[in-house]
Amino acid sequence: MAPLTHLLASWVIAAKTTDNPRDCRLVALAGILPDADGLGLLVDLGRQAFGYKSAGLYVRYHHYWLHGIFGAVLVSALLACFARRHWRVLLLSLLVFHLHLLCDFVGSRGPSPDDLWPIFYLGPFDKDPMWMWRGQWPLDAWRNRLLTLGLFIWALWLAVPLGHSVVGVFNRRADAVFVAVLRKWRSALELRFQKSAAR
Repeated sequence: MAPLTHLLASWVIAAKTTDNPRDCRLVALAGILPDADGLGLLVDLGRQAFGYKSAGLYVRYHHYWLHGIFGAVLVSALLACFARRHWRVLLLSLLVFHLHLLCDFVGSRGPSPDDLWPIFYLGPFDKDPMWMWRGQWPLDAWRNRLLTLGLFIWALWLAVPLGHSVVGVFNRRADAVFVAVLRKWRSALELRFQKSAAR
């Protein structure tokens, strides 16, 4: 699935299971960091932009370096070091990391029915077992879009009472502004409903 979908799913889980913004951010990061093994795409695109042949880093290493147990343990342990509640963040990070793998297993196919993305659970040390599902739906499938939309609405709904949002994963100041705007909109909507009910 798309990184945005992974981020929203991880943040919603983190928002419901952590008790402070720092740990929430860390658990949310655990849900998108498996895709760091796809950053070779930037190198490939840069080479092509300057007229060189693609190095094929994305195709070779995405879903291989960090989409398995090695990546899960590495990312979760690293994030837990920065947490307030180390064990909780470690376990939740392992959970959302594996949710990322499950989502990719189910909904990350390319445009062609044969363009499947396997999961190498013991990668980068071994290509066996290689998990692949022939029913994997395309990355841009309506199911992924609907799931992303639902998660986005849920994340907005949770942000107002929590006082922090998914934006805080990347920037706390922008998050404070974003949550203030959401609270203002919610207050305006509540006021409008109260006026309508009073008529």
